[in-house]
Amino acid sequence: MSLPNPNQIIMTTAVKSNKIYFREQFGYFQSIRRKLAIGLIVLFILLPFVRYQSEAALNINVAAQTIRFFAITLYPQDLMIVGILFILAAFMLFYITRLYGRVWCGYTCPQTIWMLMFNWIERRIEGSHQQSKVLDKSGLNIHKIFKKVLKHSIWLLIAWLTACTFISYFVPVEELYFNLFNFKDYFLTQNWIIFFTVCTYINAGWVREKMCLHMCPYARFQSVLFDNHTKLVSYDEVRGESRGARKRNQIKSSGLGDCIDCKLCVDVCPVGIDIRNGLQYECINCGLCIDACDSVMDSFNYPRGLIKYNNLTDPVYRWKPHLTYGSVTLLAFLSLLIWIINRSDFEVDLQRDRNALYRVNYAGTVENTYTIKVLNKSQNAKEFQVTLQDNSEFVLEKQPIFRLLGGQSKTQVISVSSNSNQPLGKKQIVLQVTDLTKQNINTIYTRFYSPKQ
Repeated sequence: MSLPNPNQIIMTTAVKSNKIYFREQFGYFQSIRRKLAIGLIVLFILLPFVRYQSEAALNINVAAQTIRFFAITLYPQDLMIVGILFILAAFMLFYITRLYGRVWCGYTCPQTIWMLMFNWIERRIEGSHQQSKVLDKSGLNIHKIFKKVLKHSIWLLIAWLTACTFISYFVPVEELYFNLFNFKDYFLTQNWIIFFTVCTYINAGWVREKMCLHMCPYARFQSVLFDNHTKLVSYDEVRGESRGARKRNQIKSSGLGDCIDCKLCVDVCPVGIDIRNGLQYECINCGLCIDACDSVMDSFNYPRGLIKYNNLTDPVYRWKPHLTYGSVTLLAFLSLLIWIINRSDFEVDLQRDRNALYRVNYAGTVENTYTIKVLNKSQNAKEFQVTLQDNSEFVLEKQPIFRLLGGQSKTQVISVSSNSNQPLGKKQIVLQVTDLTKQNINTIYTRFYSPKQ
């Protein structure tokens, strides 16, 4: 089977700037896509309604600068985990692309899911892709106005519901939907909903495949991730050429291949390319052309697989990609796991008194003051105690015990004094903040200043 070299991807495109009317197609890969799309959409809609300890299980609070995910609440101090998550997501994408090409674009990308959803609505209202093309070219009349108004109204409704669902990740659903029409108190949120409604409507209804072709950077650098092991949608040129039209049950003429040149693979392509021209950067590896070609092969009693997912080498060598992106992905995942295991659910910050390094108290001993701030990063109430690690030279004037609710912080001024009147110079002391609930300890190293002899 003759396949194009992934390092020589065709960079020219036959896609015109006009609207692409792609045909609706059913089949094995389309069934997989629809099931994935339905599952992801249901998850997207229902997740904001999930409750955990009487609060939203997933909530991004911009004002408080926190991200709540079930029992974990992330603060700005936890920025490291966000970086690790992005690294993990990036290398997972690279790893999957190395193995199966742009299957993310074809099966799970929100742009593709919403684009195909809008196209499904268009097919239900305007008919087939040919009928839709004829309708657009026809003159203005009541029939055309009714269909266009109905289609765009449903598109806008879906875009509005999408925007409301997206905002519900930032605003709790009970607050969002209760105050949705309160223009006086909810003006900012309504503006964001309008903004994302317009973005969704334009992207899925008008921009459509142009996002994949011209705006998404992933389409441009994907080719550097491909190698001879990558499974890509490809056309079997040896078997298919020369192309030629024929009737069903007609004996194939000498010199003709299995391709009947029906152009159905082009009609169903959401980005409007002809896969028979070789590997092109516009291809999103969606498999629609495979389903279309297989249906034609079935009707002519030809073997399936004229267009299929294939690679350039024997599958026995497919272990190689696991040594590169697979190893880095595993390393990022282990880093994330280690961070979660070692993460402390309270944060301590200590600052010295900036006005004076030390002072002499009424007892004649040297005293240093510090400001300590404790943040309870868990979602449960906790008790904390500040102590001084055993040291005969110093004493903590008080050992404060205080209770903090989940997400609450407290600032406390503490004083440490020396046990003698003798000058000490600069020495290290160790303060400890103990979580009395779990007996976890956070240790802080600081300096005690006193006059030198």
